[in-house]
Amino acid sequence: MTRIKPKHMFRIFTFTCFFSSYIAQHTVPNIAYPLSTSSRWIVDENGQRVKLACVNWPSHFQPVVAEGLSKQPVDAVAKKIVEMGFNCVRLTWPLDLMTNETLANNVTMVVTTLGNNDVMVILDNHLTKPGWCCANDDGNGFFGDQFFDPTVWTAALRKMAATFDGVFNVVGMSLRNELRGPKQNVNDWFKYMQQGAEAVHSANKNVLVILSGLNFDADLSFVRSRPVNLSFTRKLVFELHWYAFSDGNLWATSNPNDICGRVLKRLGNRGNFLLNKGLPLFLSEFGIDQRGGNANDNRYLGCLSGWAAENDVDWSLWALTGSYYLREGVVGMIEYYGALDSDWNSVRNSSFLQQISLLQSPLQGTTYY
Repeated sequence: MTRIKPKHMFRIFTFTCFFSSYIAQHTVPNIAYPLSTSSRWIVDENGQRVKLACVNWPSHFQPVVAEGLSKQPVDAVAKKIVEMGFNCVRLTWPLDLMTNETLANNVTMVVTTLGNNDVMVILDNHLTKPGWCCANDDGNGFFGDQFFDPTVWTAALRKMAATFDGVFNVVGMSLRNELRGPKQNVNDWFKYMQQGAEAVHSANKNVLVILSGLNFDADLSFVRSRPVNLSFTRKLVFELHWYAFSDGNLWATSNPNDICGRVLKRLGNRGNFLLNKGLPLFLSEFGIDQRGGNANDNRYLGCLSGWAAENDVDWSLWALTGSYYLREGVVGMIEYYGALDSDWNSVRNSSFLQQISLLQSPLQGTTYY
């Protein structure tokens, strides 16, 4: 494949935004569930491609309820998600959710309402103890940490998968968010992630099984030479995260084309190679400060958008959140990476949504949704 220079990719991205936005907002969902994989693509039961254009909806904080429901009814939020061009929600949850039936029922309500609005759901086990994520020393980072018992985790995954067995719009389960910390190692990754994948599949054979990498989900390089060994096929997806702040302030202080080239080379080694191996790669978190004044984020977005358009990857924006019930001891904290404003009704930055509209439409494959 001929690689387009980042600056040219960004131009292509910009020029086609309006047309693609129209397509994304005028496509009637017509998906034959369940989903599976075909080479590097996610497809429906008829073999037609389904592109995930998701937004993260956090529900892993101390209240263990989907954020924003004190501001707007769940149906209003679901309709706003569709209005903004997203077809999917990555709904985050803590392991402790599975020990409280009342809280679990709240998740079911959200999933059902999203399904009524033709929105797909990926259930993401974000951490064990409810709260803000993530740090190397928070006890949630890797198997064997204080709050990360592999046996408890596997049982919770199995229970969550069983709870939504037969729920058509729950299309995938992400096994664990941002593995990290001093205990992380490749051998335990394979041991436990394979166990978790088998637990999910045994309880629900209709969901995609999504595996995250090491180092805050920035590194999947170790699966290049060592394949994941599972009893099932056509259900495995890998996920990766990419933020500007992972490279400090380099986007703002360096030549953006130079830093883009270096980061894309690193991305190729740590995850993009999966596409060439015929394996789906889901960019399950990316995002920017949507107030618009962060040069580091804005330059990174041009590079990311070009890469994502060229490779036509599935993705999930961080985040939907306009504000939080309670984050790090602060009531009502505003999330400036949020697509919605603090009222959970207004769009925070319509220009940003216009920018990513190209990415909401499939650009490659055979038949699209």
